[in-house]
Amino acid sequence: MTDLATPYYLIDESRLKHNLEIIQQVRERSGAKSVLALKCFSTWCVFDLMRQHMDGTTSSSLYEARLGYEEFGGEVHAYSVGFSRDEVLAVREFADKLIFNSLSQLRQFQPDVAGLNLGLRVNPGISYSNFDLADPARRYSRLGVSDKRALAEVAPWLKGLMFHFNCENPDVDNIRASLATLGREYGELLHRMEWVSLGGGLSFTQDGYALDAFCDALRAFSQAFDIQVYLEPGEAAITQSTELVTTVLDVVHNEIDIAIIDASLEAHMLDHLVYRTNPRLTSPPPGEHRMMVAGRTCLAGDVFGDFRLAAPLHVGDEVRIADAGGYTMVKVNWFNGVAMPAIVVRRLDGTLERVRAFGYDDFKRSLS
Repeated sequence: MTDLATPYYLIDESRLKHNLEIIQQVRERSGAKSVLALKCFSTWCVFDLMRQHMDGTTSSSLYEARLGYEEFGGEVHAYSVGFSRDEVLAVREFADKLIFNSLSQLRQFQPDVAGLNLGLRVNPGISYSNFDLADPARRYSRLGVSDKRALAEVAPWLKGLMFHFNCENPDVDNIRASLATLGREYGELLHRMEWVSLGGGLSFTQDGYALDAFCDALRAFSQAFDIQVYLEPGEAAITQSTELVTTVLDVVHNEIDIAIIDASLEAHMLDHLVYRTNPRLTSPPPGEHRMMVAGRTCLAGDVFGDFRLAAPLHVGDEVRIADAGGYTMVKVNWFNGVAMPAIVVRRLDGTLERVRAFGYDDFKRSLS
């Protein structure tokens, strides 16, 4: 298939498999299990490949948990910052592990879930994040329990703890120091548990990562407390596997040349707008010609970035936005009624498959 209409997300299974094979190495060498963080990536058309290298999924809502159960299989870890009772009653039917965010929710719903494999999120007061917006240990954080005495009181109800305190952490020394802190501060509690989740945000699939040191640290932690360690890779599982493929619709000039493409930062790569970052381009190649690439919505700041390219862009040229997998498709929206990108997969055998396209009926059904 070569006549694909833009815009579309292009998932490359060979690039995805590269990340998954590293995850497989970590599973084998450290003993840690890995569950896919669906809040980052829920595009289930590639779950057949991903489940071969991962142990299941972890979720942040009933719908994510159900998707993991129905389409991925393996273990289903169900977590939410705030469950309703109806959601707890629904998710308890298929979740392997049910993780609460607060003592109050645990106490409220414990009669409904007694006997299940229960976990509780802990806020250890440490974190690694370059953005306050994503820092789970920020001041006034509502994420997890920080009261150690209260944790000890509810420990008999629990089989596991979740420490989610990293965001894009590439520093193995920092991770080792963090594990030492967790062991020192929560060692007595950890000895009473069967499992511990260290959450996601660990960039262990990036090039040059000290994988041996990482695996050694995980294995040592597991052995010290006789506990099963879980990781929740999201971005690490799908990094550099997906592009947003677009076409230039117009070129205008206002001090600099501005190419308007048939996609939108606001609607199709929202995280960059939220965090005030800019994506990279995989094509066209870099060079000396300055060119701004902007989206097609009416938002003045709908701008992908200011780039230096090998040649000026013209109407009809293709522009590919790099690393468009994590926290993108899960946040896509219908702002301005702009066409939602299709989802295309380059399978391992090289064939292209358009697995989903969106049209006016989808836009209309999303409203009322």
